[in-house]
Formats: sequence, structure tokens, C-alpha cells
Amino acid sequence: MSGIASAANIPELRRRIIFTLLMLFVYRMGVQIPTPGINGEALAAFFQQNANTLFGMFNMFSGGALKNFSIFTLGIMPYISASIIIQLLTVVIPQLEQLKKEGEAGTRKITQYTRYGTVALAVIQGFFIASGLEGMAGPGGTAFVMVPGMQFKLMTVLTLTSGTAFIMWLGEQMTERGIGNGISLIIYAGIVARMPAAIANSVQLVKSGEIPMIFVPIMLAMMLLVVAFIVFFETAQRKIPIQYAKRVVGRKVYGGQSSHLPLKINISGVIPPIFASSIMMFPATIGTFIKIDWVQQVSAALSPGTVYYYMLYIAMIVFFCFFYTAVTFNPEEVAENLKKNGGFVPGIRPGKKTSEFIDKVLTRLTVVGAIYLSVVCVLPTLLIKKFNVPFYFGGTALLIVVGVAIDTISQIESHLVMRNYEGFMKAGKTKGRR
Repeated sequence: MSGIASAANIPELRRRIIFTLLMLFVYRMGVQIPTPGINGEALAAFFQQNANTLFGMFNMFSGGALKNFSIFTLGIMPYISASIIIQLLTVVIPQLEQLKKEGEAGTRKITQYTRYGTVALAVIQGFFIASGLEGMAGPGGTAFVMVPGMQFKLMTVLTLTSGTAFIMWLGEQMTERGIGNGISLIIYAGIVARMPAAIANSVQLVKSGEIPMIFVPIMLAMMLLVVAFIVFFETAQRKIPIQYAKRVVGRKVYGGQSSHLPLKINISGVIPPIFASSIMMFPATIGTFIKIDWVQQVSAALSPGTVYYYMLYIAMIVFFCFFYTAVTFNPEEVAENLKKNGGFVPGIRPGKKTSEFIDKVLTRLTVVGAIYLSVVCVLPTLLIKKFNVPFYFGGTALLIVVGVAIDTISQIESHLVMRNYEGFMKAGKTKGRR
């Protein structure tokens, strides 16, 4: 903690942290700007009555933007959905796979395609939301839309799409010029910003008797256990021992050191729950706005709280755990790099055998990581549903908050280590000159 506290003394790191905080402040300001043509009071009353439904979950991921129907109502979900689609297409389409192998230039091209996909999805979602709001009403039959019509739809689509594009830009700027992953930090900020309201709402439920007082210490204990569970698994590693062969250069002997290859139990981090949640919102959201019998039946079957919802949600988490791990970690490349540098796993032949061994270990870790994510995201939500507590205390929200916090702190520590390393190098050079 003392090392992190000293971050303020490093100019570059201090600028990155301040820049990130300013971007998050801009995002939170945008959440408060309402979209024109909406009856804000009727919408707020509607969300007050439906806090623990799909709308409450979507409102949580948007940081309260949906409740205000602000310019950031769609949040970052279109970008996440577009990223999922592009990554899936990368496996199927050879041209995209080739772009991925072209290094930085290919990555920029794929990022550009992701941006186009984000705008397209935002336009589609914005049109569905605008059309659905025209047919909905709040308590007492008060209409959400003041002046319905094509003009309202076009204005809403343009406003919401621009808002999503701006959030996407904010996230990219934070990743490039700030500290941490910008997209994850935006989701993190949205959840944390809703925490005080959730706590106040829970206190009100306790006072009114809807939540029995005896359940309060149980819920607090469960939250602490879930946080401790998340911290343990997010920081746990499987260390594969690496031995480097000795090399003789002239009269000197190099190498022979022992090291290890650290593999996190949960390599994919918070990405699988975020991806799974964004996909699971689609069926129920479409069912809310399209009044067709079979659509309503599918929407009801896949609504939060149903058995089919949790089964599909767990299946999506497991799928994205394996998919994201396969995309980000290549055992063959790691084995080849070890072989080039004279490194090997004791008892395992270099090359293909090492690759197969790392892949075997990675598969086992991914299975454990998928089980861990499924338990954290589903079990607390099932228990909390019995106590009628808002979604903000659910496992998915806690996982994102704790996971992103750990990742950001790790990046700050990495900057500090690099800074100290550079300082040692400069000191060594100075002494050498003397």
C-alpha cells in the first residue's frame, strides 16, 4: 500500500491517474444529461417499482443512465457486443484471422471494424428502445414519450448512438493515456456510483420490514465472504517451473537459472461475466418492446430468476472463459519462445511436448476459473433474490468491482516497479561513469 501511496510522487503516473479520474467525471456528468422528449418523472417512478427486474440490471450496467434516460442510456454494451461478434468472426473468417496476425496494424484495423459494429448496434438498439417507449406508460398511465412519432425516434437514435460513440472514445482514451482498462473502468464507475442508492434503498427496505432484520448480518457476512473469495481466486496462480540451460560464451558461463511461468487461475478476468450479461439482456429486452406471443414466451423463459436464464448464463460464462483464454494465450507461442531462450520445463521436452503440457495445465485452470466465475455470479444472486435485495449486491457486480480494482492496482504497481527499475539503471550508469 505504501508503494501505491507513493504514486503521487511520480509525475507520469500522477498525470495518468488524474486523466482517468477526469474522464470518469465526464462520463458521470453525461449520465445526468437527459434525452429530449422523455417524461423523466414517469420513467423514474417506473424504475422505482421495477428495481429488481431486467430493467434494474440494465440500469446497473449503465450506471443509472437508463433510469434518467440520459444520452448515455445504451452505455458501453453495444461496444462489448460488437467486440464479441468481431472476436467470434476472427475465428471463422480467414481475412480477420490474418489481420490479427499482422501485429499492430492488423489490431488497428480490427478495432476500426469494432467501432463500426458498435455504431450499427447502437442504431438498432436505439430504434427498438425509442419504438418501445412510445407504447409504454408509467404508474397511473402517464406516457413516457411526450410527443411520439418518427421525429422522436430519429432524435433518440441519433442521441443514443452519439452517446455510445462518445463513451467508446472515453474508454479508449483512458486505456491509452490513463491507467487500467478504460471500458472496464466505465462499467466499474457505473456500478460504484449506484452503490450509495442501493444501500439507502436496502436500509429503507429493512425499516419497512420487507427485509427481516435477522437477514442483515447474514447478507453482510455473505458479501465479505464473496469479496474474499474473489480476491483469492483473482490473485491465485499456478506456477510452472522453468529451467534455463547453461551457455558457454568464451570463458563465461551464462544461464542455468531457475524461474517459473505464472498462469492465473482466472486468466479471462471479468470479461466472461460482462460478455454473458450483455448477451443475456438481449432476449428479455426485445421481449419488452415487441408484443408478439412467441417472443413474449421466449422473453419470459429467459428473464432473470428463471432456471433457463441461469443455465444459459452459466453456459455463456463457461464458453467465454475458454474462448477468451484461447484468444489471449497461445501455448505454442510460449513454448517456442522458451525454446529460443534456452528454457524448458523440467521433465518435459522442449517444443511440441512443452506446448501440449502448458495447454493441458491451461485447460484445467480454465475449468476451475469457469466454475469459480459461475459460482460467484449465480449463487449470491440466487440467495439475494430470496431476501429481495437490489442487483447491486449480486455476485456479478461485486466480481466486476473487485476484479477491476485489483487489475487497476496491479497496473499502478507495474508502473512503480518500472519506474524503480529505470531509477536503478540510471544509478548504475552514473556509478559506472565515475
